[in-house]
Amino acid sequence: MSTAPSSHPDGEILTRRDGAVFVIGLNRPAKLNGFTPKMLKELAAAYTAFEADGEARVAVLYAEGPHFTAGLDLPKVAPLMGEKNLLAAPGQIDPCNNVPPFRSKPVVVAVQGITFTIGIELMLAADVVIAASDCRFSQLEVKRGIMATGGATIRMVERAGWGNAMRYLLTGDEFDVATALRLGFVQEVTEPGGQFAAAMRMAQRIAAQAPLAVAATLRNARLAVDHGPAAAVADFRPTQMALMQTEDVKEGVASFVERRTAAFTGR
Repeated sequence: MSTAPSSHPDGEILTRRDGAVFVIGLNRPAKLNGFTPKMLKELAAAYTAFEADGEARVAVLYAEGPHFTAGLDLPKVAPLMGEKNLLAAPGQIDPCNNVPPFRSKPVVVAVQGITFTIGIELMLAADVVIAASDCRFSQLEVKRGIMATGGATIRMVERAGWGNAMRYLLTGDEFDVATALRLGFVQEVTEPGGQFAAAMRMAQRIAAQAPLAVAATLRNARLAVDHGPAAAVADFRPTQMALMQTEDVKEGVASFVERRTAAFTGR
């Protein structure tokens, strides 16, 4: 993980690959990683590159500095609000996972310090969230006269239930990491500074599993959320039959019989 501050006043998105883990970093720490239009475009490009990288099985999204993000840099982004392709251009992967094409591989997010607005939406759009105990969360759009449009109005209700979600969506009040854990917004809490290493460990555990089975699991779960349990159930048998024809199933069975760690290839 780099510790060098961004040399660009509008920030930048860092990318690198660590084995099978595609690492994506927010890098504008002097401005609390406030998102500029440049950063939004680069983040969509990074997610799209991750999806296209045949060697990358899982991504980790993190932020440089003591804070994840203070949200959108409104003076820079406000003139563009309402534009159709603000978060992702046609054909790109939407980091908030709201419009197709949807990513097929998992994302783990590491958050710390101030994690406001789009920061919450990015973590709720991911699959697993590791949070430092010093996190401060707020979905504060109503305090600025706007509405959250990155998915918070959907996913906070899905995770926490109507009343618990509205308690924070309608007030913009801050909440702490204990509340985020209780409401299902984060899955693991670390000491400050430990969130990135914990996210990498989680990503490496996911990357060690059968990639086709991981992708199928994500796809089926999304099918259930978007179209209901019946649609997901109808997909069980055809998906399982397709997986049964893969080399990874043979490797999974062989590793079980031979009592060793499986070496999956995604074929």
